[in-house]
Amino acid sequence: MKIAFFDTKPYFKDTFGPLAKEYGYEITFFDERLTPETAKLAAGHDATCSFVNDEVPAEAVRTLKEVGVKVILLRCAGFDSVDLAVAKECGLPVLRVPAYSPESVAEHGAALLLGVNRKVHLSYNRSVKFNFNVAGLDGIGLYGRTAGVIGTGKIGKCMINILKGFGMKIICYDAYPDTKSGLEYVDLDTLYKESDIISLHCPYMPSTHHMINAESIAKMKDGVIIVNVARGALIDSEALVDAVESGKVRGAGLDVCEVEHDYFFEDRSNLEKHDPTLSRMLSNENILLTGHLAFLTDVALNSIAKVTLDNLKAFEEGRELVNEVK
Repeated sequence: MKIAFFDTKPYFKDTFGPLAKEYGYEITFFDERLTPETAKLAAGHDATCSFVNDEVPAEAVRTLKEVGVKVILLRCAGFDSVDLAVAKECGLPVLRVPAYSPESVAEHGAALLLGVNRKVHLSYNRSVKFNFNVAGLDGIGLYGRTAGVIGTGKIGKCMINILKGFGMKIICYDAYPDTKSGLEYVDLDTLYKESDIISLHCPYMPSTHHMINAESIAKMKDGVIIVNVARGALIDSEALVDAVESGKVRGAGLDVCEVEHDYFFEDRSNLEKHDPTLSRMLSNENILLTGHLAFLTDVALNSIAKVTLDNLKAFEEGRELVNEVK
């Protein structure tokens, strides 16, 4: 089996390359993202392997089918980049990695929470200049506060365990509650009203687009902290920045954002102009933004590679495709 691997980065090449040899697979690593324009590069390959910022709309799917691709591999949990209806029409299974290291992602969410709350980034910027004045670096105590967790899948539950370790009260919302978990589920309005911390761990889909917006923020406590390690478009970025600037939202710890497609995983420091909303976010000291790196641990990278190649092996051998997106 030959794999056309798109949007290659060193950490993926170092992980996938050696493991693919063990599986007996040949990988062609392309720097280009998978798009309708680059899909033709997959000619002569049995599978494509793409990541979160690749684009696989109808046109790209049909091109992949035409050049002989048999299966679409996603080395991520999200599948909103692929036109699933057309993939089904073309007979191309879409296989994802539903959980690689949920602990790693949740740990990064906790790091963002602590960082933005205790202003670690601001303290560091002062300290390296030998300025040890701590005025203005105050945070809030998390012990005894209420954390609202939206989305109680594997990552959400790992985050809950961490927050419980901080001594926080946990309330949850999920469109499909885990009734056997013993978690306390509430409706979204209640979660917004009662939470001191709101952490997002739900998938992106039309029903969750901009679920955090001006209207929902207005329902929240003054001084709430918002954490997002899920998908950028869950939050209306302009509404969030407005709320942080006004003081309604104390701070936000984000590993994702709406406009990351044009920026993340690349060095964009040479651009003369930048997205105005992203610029507002980055210039606000109460917003801590990292470049979609919650997955970037040894455990997660190894798991992503193994599950991706296991998915291909199952397809090759005609076994049940447990990670197929349907």
